[in-house]
Amino acid sequence: MRDVIQKMLEAETEAKRIAQSADAEAERLVAEARAETQAAPQRAREAAKAEAERIVAAAVEEAEREKTERLAKATAEIEASVRLDDAVLGGAVEAVVRAVGGVH
Repeated sequence: MRDVIQKMLEAETEAKRIAQSADAEAERLVAEARAETQAAPQRAREAAKAEAERIVAAAVEEAEREKTERLAKATAEIEASVRLDDAVLGGAVEAVVRAVGGVH
């Protein structure tokens, strides 16, 4: 009988230890989940910001390319349609470049 009681006490102690271990593991998992939940929005903001910066950089690059193409086309059109001496031609091209480029 004593052995049975001893085994029951040992089983109860082991059950408490297992329950405490399970509680500790559950608390750890909840803490990890909370940390992940708090970090996720920040990561999403950082990813969105990086994507926005990439899009803006691509748009700026495209705008610069288009500007360069337009300036080259305007210069070619002016040179083809106007026959001036070099000094007058240079001044006209500068004026067009300033006008198209927004420089006053």
